[in-house]
Amino acid sequence: MNEDSFVIDHVRIYAEDETISNGYIRVRDGKIVDVGHSSTLTIDSDESVFPVSDSLSLLPGMIDVHIHGVSGADTMDATPEALDTITRTLPSEGTTSFLATTITNEAAAIEKALDNASDFLVNHQKPGNAEILGIHLEGPFINNVRAGAQPSDAIQEPNIDLFKKWNKLARETIKLVTLAPELDRGVEMVRYLSKKGIVASIGHSDATHEQVKLAVDNGATHVTHLYNGMRGLHHREPGVAGAALLFGELRAEIIADGYHVRPEMIDLAYRQKTDEGIVLITDSMRAKCLKNGSYDLGGQDVFVQDGKAVLDNGTLAGSVLKMNDALRNIQEFTGCSLESAIKMAAENPARQIGVYDRKGSIAVGKDADLILLDNQGEIFATFCKGVLSETK
Repeated sequence: MNEDSFVIDHVRIYAEDETISNGYIRVRDGKIVDVGHSSTLTIDSDESVFPVSDSLSLLPGMIDVHIHGVSGADTMDATPEALDTITRTLPSEGTTSFLATTITNEAAAIEKALDNASDFLVNHQKPGNAEILGIHLEGPFINNVRAGAQPSDAIQEPNIDLFKKWNKLARETIKLVTLAPELDRGVEMVRYLSKKGIVASIGHSDATHEQVKLAVDNGATHVTHLYNGMRGLHHREPGVAGAALLFGELRAEIIADGYHVRPEMIDLAYRQKTDEGIVLITDSMRAKCLKNGSYDLGGQDVFVQDGKAVLDNGTLAGSVLKMNDALRNIQEFTGCSLESAIKMAAENPARQIGVYDRKGSIAVGKDADLILLDNQGEIFATFCKGVLSETK
């Protein structure tokens, strides 16, 4: 196939402004140059046609803004080989771009991971692999009361000077920061991040409704894995979870694996936030795509059994969820349409981290990040910037 110029024809296309039941897409030099109805298609002499059946659907590539690792590799390994494994593996589940996510750890380990991830982003991205769009700094500026699987002995108070040092080391590629705004200088850090155009996300937080409101007033726009690692919903104190449901300024991540959040609570979030306010994530760790067993997460042993990852005390510790499964699950749990699921898996994350001009939907001029999905929700093929990554 000529990857510089090709056409996919006779598929159902979930485009930015419409769903085309029998459509085509034309890709040149990694960009979408034309989308339309198959009846109007003419093939140029230098173009190839990618063979598909008419039972397939064409979707925008999904964007995972919260993922630690897969296939034995983790961002905190701080090696090019680990990130090569992650970027090479993710297209198989329909993820075409992502934020490399760190975990609370000693400063030296975080700094090594930031340096490695940003160097990989700038110098080592490969055609056909998922693209690293930036870094998600999850911790260490979080509340020990809501640490979850984050190593509590490495938690720090919010420190803007330290963050400035880290972001410089990361070549200014940190796009999203999870922190607890109720801590000393927490709101000050939220305000600083907002002014810098970095997403301030409330997570691993014991904040009250009023403390969340103060964070929102100062620029917080995101909530890390809704319901998990936060003060829960109570009828006399809405907490972080209740505030996340109430404030339209906040988009909320959800791990839709059925373990981290009961399906009925995902449905509640969807009814309250709608498809405008939810971002599907995996929060997956290195055990994803591997067999049951014991694995490392931030220096802690995590035990994986039949799709569930826990510490030895039973605390949930990341996931082994795949994005195509999250896409399928959110439809099952909420009854939403595939169009709505796509919005939560592609458009919303793209908008949230400021890349919607080139990612997150199928539209002329955008990167040809595309997935072909069969009727069972399985990935038939993935294209990253027009380069075929995964086929069956």
